Amino acid sequence: MTFRAFWVEKTAQGFTYSIANREIADLPDDDVLIEVRFSSLNYKDALSATGNPGVTRKFPHTPGIDAAGLVLESRSSEFKVGQQVLVMGYDLGMNTPGGYGQRIRVPANWVVPMPAGLTPATSMHWGTAGFTAALAIEKLLQAGLKPGHGPVVVTGASGGVGCVAVKLLSTLGFQVAAVTGKAAQHDWLRKLGATEFLTREQALDGVERPLGKERWGGAVDTVGGVPLANIVKSLKHSGSVAVCGLAASTEFPITVLPFILRHVNVLGIDSVELPIAHKRALWGRIGGEWRVDLADTVQMLGLSDLEAVVPKILQGGMVGRGVVDLSRV
Repeated sequence: MTFRAFWVEKTAQGFTYSIANREIADLPDDDVLIEVRFSSLNYKDALSATGNPGVTRKFPHTPGIDAAGLVLESRSSEFKVGQQVLVMGYDLGMNTPGGYGQRIRVPANWVVPMPAGLTPATSMHWGTAGFTAALAIEKLLQAGLKPGHGPVVVTGASGGVGCVAVKLLSTLGFQVAAVTGKAAQHDWLRKLGATEFLTREQALDGVERPLGKERWGGAVDTVGGVPLANIVKSLKHSGSVAVCGLAASTEFPITVLPFILRHVNVLGIDSVELPIAHKRALWGRIGGEWRVDLADTVQMLGLSDLEAVVPKILQGGMVGRGVVDLSRV
């Protein structure tokens, strides 16, 4: 049986893209065969599609680190034919055929039963980026963050993780400051719940000092590098930043002073290898008490649109979340 997939091939001149017919027999011999209805576009998908060796080493390849749809076959007693499920993280879309194919076959311990309150489409409005934002906020709350502690700053606010973080934080009652280089998106971010805006340059004010003025109750950082360091220097006493991105840099140039004088915390966020029990629990929370309508953050795409948007997301030109409808080839 054949299905359609976004197919990335490596050539001497670079990478080429096509919509290819693939065989189910070509998929790994794993537990659960899924008909993918929706996927999403993440920065890591673009890295995979352009041969970043830290993401994907084997080509030809089908990217897509997210997938949501219906079970077609299952060797696991936990999953039944016709059941709605989602898969995100682990090796999906890296060196395992991913969600940009209409079929995937994966281990049962990668699969999340679709939570009540979500559908294949709405779960991919969140996708890995939205889930990462929720995981960051969950960890900030566990570290003691409360609305009364002061504004929460979100870097890369117009991106996939950032925009969901802005909306969820606002929904939970926090005052949100958005850092973005896209002034044209202020009105959109304001509708999502941002009440304050900083340019990238403003976010670097006082970068030469070892400590800044205490300003932020907490932070969600998607960029890393000097901007992250400057946020840490401006956290209020006992404040925390959840670190989940590297758009600016993998470096973290800072002294120990904020940690030993202000008792601040840097919280690492990894949604890829998070244990499946935690993934399922947080997805349940997303579909339940944290359920928000993210339609205003979403651009709908078909498989044939991916060739054009892959370079766009790598260049920082993507706003919000890209959701891929696998029925739109």
